Amino acid sequence: MQDLMVYRDSGSRTVDKYLMSHEGRVIAVRRHPAVLLPPLLAVVGGLVLCGFVATLGNLMWIWWLWLVTIGYLVWKVIAWSVEFFLVTEHRVMVISGVLNRNVAMMPLSKVTDIALERSLGGRLLGYGEFVMESAGQKQALRNVGFMPYPEQLYLEVSGVIFGAEEESPD
Repeated sequence: MQDLMVYRDSGSRTVDKYLMSHEGRVIAVRRHPAVLLPPLLAVVGGLVLCGFVATLGNLMWIWWLWLVTIGYLVWKVIAWSVEFFLVTEHRVMVISGVLNRNVAMMPLSKVTDIALERSLGGRLLGYGEFVMESAGQKQALRNVGFMPYPEQLYLEVSGVIFGAEEESPD
């Protein structure tokens, strides 16, 4: 199983090709696998529904419809595997998309605040949502959901964005 968090020295061509020549990767992370729960529930629900319809109406062709939900799940797993939340010394990015790649970016200098929000489901399953405020207009990277290791990642991202102090204030 692949690790969700990738650090500076790990080689990932998916991420590296979006970096400028003078910047290094600080944090790269995939979204939490809980993002795959809706398609997984669609497959299970489709299995139950198709099984019920097939036995009730003796319609064996209904199983072809279930294959559509399996295809949807496979597509979502592929999309999840190529999507990254990335923080460098200069910017924050979300790289997504299988056929059409989308790169949403915000310079670190524009980030004025970052908040961590955790729903009940997020606390139970271990994910959170980052809400980033920026100076200026509405940015493409305001909400980034399904972040794994939310407290640890929040502290690391905050340290990169706002600078980590070397000494404690004592």
